[in-house]
Amino acid sequence: MEYEILKTEGRAKRARVSTVHGEIQTPVFMNVGTVAAIKGAVSTMDLKEIHTQVELSNTYHLHVRTGDKLIKQFGGLHKFMNWDRPILTDSGGFQVFSLAGMRKIKEEGVYFQSHIDGHRIFMGPEESMQIQSNLGSTIAMAFDECPSSVADRSYIINSVERTTRWLARCKTEMARLNSLEDTINPHQLLFGINQGGVYEDIRIEHAKRISEMDLDGYAVGGLAVGESHEEMYRILDAVVPYLPKNKPTYLMGVGTPANILEGVDRGIDFFDCVYPSRNGRHGHVYTKHGKLNLFNARYELDSRPIEEGCQCPACRAYSRAYIRHLLKAKEMLGMRLCVLHNLYFYNNLMTEIRESIDNGCFAEYKKNMLESMAAGPQD
Repeated sequence: MEYEILKTEGRAKRARVSTVHGEIQTPVFMNVGTVAAIKGAVSTMDLKEIHTQVELSNTYHLHVRTGDKLIKQFGGLHKFMNWDRPILTDSGGFQVFSLAGMRKIKEEGVYFQSHIDGHRIFMGPEESMQIQSNLGSTIAMAFDECPSSVADRSYIINSVERTTRWLARCKTEMARLNSLEDTINPHQLLFGINQGGVYEDIRIEHAKRISEMDLDGYAVGGLAVGESHEEMYRILDAVVPYLPKNKPTYLMGVGTPANILEGVDRGIDFFDCVYPSRNGRHGHVYTKHGKLNLFNARYELDSRPIEEGCQCPACRAYSRAYIRHLLKAKEMLGMRLCVLHNLYFYNNLMTEIRESIDNGCFAEYKKNMLESMAAGPQD
């Protein structure tokens, strides 16, 4: 991997990441396809049309349904889902948080009950790396524990120390797997994850420790899990300066367009979030003037596209009224068009952010976008 910073404005970075599966222009939003597909009937051909750079899939979910060994037989996730651009796989660590009632954490790893059929699963650092190696993703995430934002300090300290030990095991196992003859992607990259809840001192100390491991990239995890936006920004202000300047930085699971603008302003390169697809499936669509709910009666006779000037597949061809009709009639096409629009909006937002940094006007762009979105729809 090569990471080249092309331009900066304050802490905001405009960079290029070269990988075995192609270049990534950052800041970038990764479109979330948990089980190797974007929810909302969006194909990989659609992803290319809406200018997706990176697709994100989940280790735990692909392991329990279909199985990583089967996917390896197909030649890995890229061939399985017909996608020739970068893929990042989440390690399964977030499921340590989200399946709290169905897991037990030990030093060796985590024992889960499958959310599908209840059968017992064990996943530790080595198992997570092995599954991600079978998937052959471009970027593998280290296996960590994502503690609750309301966990007490003593729990957070113990959790972070364990996550650090797990990271060392992930790095050793990834090096072993990349050296094997039958490895699908011997150039698989490993990103470590900074944890520490909302405690700045724990976060900073952890950032220092994992920076010494010389990984391919670094993520800030354990945010957007219940803390306020102000707390998240405070943690980013504190911790990002302690992560390596010559490596990409990834803010996991974030977020709204405003969150992304604030994250870029604090030096973040990579983002992902389910918001655009999840909201789209419920008829909520993003515009530069805030979010619209197309189920509202006010759009029943509205002949305009979701957003004037938008070049997404939905806005180029269909009216708000028609898409509302589809949603009300529970036709899948309505959901699909809303998801396509939202993903395009996010991808295009990142393009505009990159251009604004290139042109030295990101601060002005951020201010104008935040004001415009806060003002809400103008009709």
